[in-house]
Amino acid sequence: MSIDAILEASRMGMQNERIRMDLASRNVALANQPIDPRALGSSGAGFASALGLQGSEAAGQAPIATRSVLDPGHPLADAEGRVHYPAVDIVQEMTTLLTASRGYEANVRSFNTLRSMVLRAMEIGAK
Repeated sequence: MSIDAILEASRMGMQNERIRMDLASRNVALANQPIDPRALGSSGAGFASALGLQGSEAAGQAPIATRSVLDPGHPLADAEGRVHYPAVDIVQEMTTLLTASRGYEANVRSFNTLRSMVLRAMEIGAK
């Protein structure tokens, strides 16, 4: 495996872990964001674009799970007096944040180790 391929693998690993952290942090941020019942619709995918979601959920292929709380006085309550929120498992999202952060750090360490080895090899070759 060439040095460029190893550096590219580390770079792609860092990018993947950054995307995982971004998605998990977005889910945590939206956990207590009420959903407008008009956008909820029958499939649950109608509000995906309003929340900035992408992929299969935004395309309407899989409905987005919600949890409902009885709060008839809330301005976004539906006809039954329930307010809908995205069903986010905070423990799972925090675990994802932790593992993605550690994966990112591991990729940074491997990138920096390889870089220092290459620089050291160049110093040896210049002598």
